[in-house]
Amino acid sequence: MPVTNTFVFTPDELRSYTLGDWDNRSAVRSKNSTFLLPPDAEIRLQLQTKKWFPQAFIPYLNDNTIQTSGEHIQHRLAANHLVYFLRYTTLLEHKIVNRSVETLIHEELGVELPQTMKLTALQLYTDEGYHALFSFKLSEQVAHFYDMPTWEAPPKRITLLLELMDATRDAHRPLTWFFFGFVSETIIAKELLSITGDTLISTVYQMFREHLEDEARHSRYFSEVFRYLWPKLSLAQQEHFASLLTKIIFIFAEVDEPWLSASLAGVDIPLLEVTRIVQALQTLDVRTQRARSIAMGTLQAMTRAGFFELQTHRKLFSQSGLIDA
Repeated sequence: MPVTNTFVFTPDELRSYTLGDWDNRSAVRSKNSTFLLPPDAEIRLQLQTKKWFPQAFIPYLNDNTIQTSGEHIQHRLAANHLVYFLRYTTLLEHKIVNRSVETLIHEELGVELPQTMKLTALQLYTDEGYHALFSFKLSEQVAHFYDMPTWEAPPKRITLLLELMDATRDAHRPLTWFFFGFVSETIIAKELLSITGDTLISTVYQMFREHLEDEARHSRYFSEVFRYLWPKLSLAQQEHFASLLTKIIFIFAEVDEPWLSASLAGVDIPLLEVTRIVQALQTLDVRTQRARSIAMGTLQAMTRAGFFELQTHRKLFSQSGLIDA
């Protein structure tokens, strides 16, 4: 039998929930952005005071070896990270998030959804396609500016998610896709919300701001769908997917060691230092803290849905280190 709790929707909530004034607020509908980098001379001028990527999300740049390697090396590593992030975003939006949204649009979950939620899913699907487009366009320009070699291997997180899906029973796949999207869309790091045009290259700042404006609404949407869906699952389903959610969260906190090692080696960081820097990011404590940090929004959404009202769920997540006991 489905688990019941007090976290339920009223009829008015079901009728009114949307992505807000989507036609006038969604970037794909309301913006005329080209996401073109300025001329090379202007980029070099901006790099005297601005950066390619938010510093809070590339903590390895604070390593003493990199700090003493010179500003040019730091800019190149940040540009490498930006291109990797944008190409990862393109794949994430297409292969993971929009596949997750399809489960809502095409009624694959085995739970009847309100019509308003399905219409909103179609709007979100459109947004994500646009995010993939402008991420791809910008990544190509930054890669061209530095004449970067192409990194052919898929991002580690994408690979791990798809491997997890391959190992999932057919009956569990639609809900697994949904939970991939739920975690992906509720991970909005608070540091990104404080980005200003004074800190980033102008086009990069424009991209982040427009993406974040959409993603904040997407996060609310996935949180509400989770809140609607979770109490309708059976106890057996809840037990299975509670365990799965811990795995998904940790996947989204993964560091892509092969790519990062190649990025560092590509600017002539000594091999022993590369190994030390990468290994420092992969200790158990660091991995757990990283997962807790990125999943703050996800865990809050789960709390609002009554997820942690069951002691077994609280114990599972506390044992994994994602919440306090």
